[in-house]
Amino acid sequence: MNAVEIRNLTKIIRGKVILNDINLELEQGKIYGFFGRNGSGKTMLFRAICGLIKPTSGEVVVFGKRIGIDVSFPDSLGLIIENVGLWGQWTGFQNLKFLASIKNIINDNEIRAAIKRVGLDPDDKRPYRKYSLGMKQRLAIAQAIMERPQLIVLDEPTNSLDEEGVSLVRKILLEEKERGATILIASHIKEDIDLLCDYKFKVDDGKVYCVEGGR
Repeated sequence: MNAVEIRNLTKIIRGKVILNDINLELEQGKIYGFFGRNGSGKTMLFRAICGLIKPTSGEVVVFGKRIGIDVSFPDSLGLIIENVGLWGQWTGFQNLKFLASIKNIINDNEIRAAIKRVGLDPDDKRPYRKYSLGMKQRLAIAQAIMERPQLIVLDEPTNSLDEEGVSLVRKILLEEKERGATILIASHIKEDIDLLCDYKFKVDDGKVYCVEGGR
């Protein structure tokens, strides 16, 4: 079964072609890596898949539902795109508990387990604004995986992490793949792409090229 189908996707902003007639089929339960220089279109592609932008033409289908037509956003999505803006005055647990209250499908114990899984302490009373960059990135990973989503979309998932944090996040992503999640990663770190991804795609000037495996 395909998790994501992209058909003739084009996005034009102020006369500039950002995404150029992209067609992709991404199977369920795989990890897909996207790489390319800054401004190549990686983040915009992820935004389109997640329903955060409206295509100029074409469509995105996630688990059989057309984004922006059948649903506004994918039903089961864990997401990190660019900087995750959480509430600085709240603890990590308080931030994730508030986000979890939107769908209300996990309980406090599951939130705590997600925080522990990324190497943080759910009982840490420090406010989020006092977290280091690495701690903030770990908490962002926790919020992306805590509801066990079918689709996980991560833009630079190992950004700001030390060596231990990078290894931990890679381990978590492989575990999520084993669970059956479909994972999309954009990274400037070649090792992330090489170690984690079943299929690799180069994004260049709004076009997507398969460089290993895939369709």
